[in-house]
Amino acid sequence: MERVYLDNAATTKIRPEVLDVMVRAYSEFGNPSSVHREGQHAKKAIEEARESIALSLNCDPAEIYFTSGGTESDNWAVKCAAKGHVITSKIEHPAVLRSVEMLEKHGLKVTYLPVDKNGLISPDSLEKALTPDTSLVSVMMANNEIGTIEPIRELSSIAHDHGTLFHTDAVQAVGTVPVDIQKLGVDLLSFSAHKFYGPKGIGGLYVKKGTEISSLLNGGSQEFNKRAGTQNVPGILGMAEALRLSVSEQEKTVARISELRDLLKKELVDKIPAVLFHGDESSSLPGIVNFYIPGMDGEKTLLLLDVKGFACSGGAACSSKDSAVSHVLSAIGATKEEAKNSLRISIGAYNEKEEIHSFVDVLSSVLRP
Repeated sequence: MERVYLDNAATTKIRPEVLDVMVRAYSEFGNPSSVHREGQHAKKAIEEARESIALSLNCDPAEIYFTSGGTESDNWAVKCAAKGHVITSKIEHPAVLRSVEMLEKHGLKVTYLPVDKNGLISPDSLEKALTPDTSLVSVMMANNEIGTIEPIRELSSIAHDHGTLFHTDAVQAVGTVPVDIQKLGVDLLSFSAHKFYGPKGIGGLYVKKGTEISSLLNGGSQEFNKRAGTQNVPGILGMAEALRLSVSEQEKTVARISELRDLLKKELVDKIPAVLFHGDESSSLPGIVNFYIPGMDGEKTLLLLDVKGFACSGGAACSSKDSAVSHVLSAIGATKEEAKNSLRISIGAYNEKEEIHSFVDVLSSVLRP
């Protein structure tokens, strides 16, 4: 049986072109910190990759720092830039929420901004939460469970009016929708390659020039003396190529995925009229559809779909085993039953119309008594 993968928000399939770049890198390069020819060859390749990523995100190459992925980037931004008072939202990724919780245990004050029924943060709520002691605001650009895109430009502007740094977890956004750092006006921005058809285990943190942030990892002088550890050359080169390709094809890909999303929602409504969708209709990632069907047992349905050949999710892959109730759905006002049993379908560049038709047909069949 041919499998149908509909969990692209959790991770994406690595592109063949990216894999080719990485395979060559594994055999051609030395340690980029070494002074010999092989080492300097690796160092040059890394800097070219940094320039490529900076071009894709519209920033200076010296503002891009390579990490092991989105979780490390979020931890670094939050733990090393925060002091006094921190503001975040109730729907952040666990990498941010648990970092903030750790800071809270060590005496920092934390404010968790609420969201409306669509998952949007009100700029007024941020304005009211800011104090003279606020050092950092961390709000994700796009939510990984419901797809809602936050008004980051407006929020970062409010934070800056109060002299506060602004970090955004853009892991779900980078490579999927346009991300122009200059237009966003943020000080710190996290991204991860495996969300845009690149390798796992590599990501980055944008740090605006002049931003004071200490190192999360100590050791060697890599990454401008800010992030110790031998650089993952194949991963860095693979990430740069994946982002370059994703950005170059973005308009076409977004249009295609949006069409598949609309088809999925239409067919769900046609065949299961009681379906309830979560998220914002007008400001959302193109491929995420989060929904609940009254009476549906989420875990059982996922297992039955898996047996039938469909890979789907009940929410964030990073927290699915920790809690049966989605903190994101709870924050937007969903009932406990909805928050526990909703499904997340995330469509990617490799999905086809036939797969959407098949998914809805199979879902309808497994829900029948």
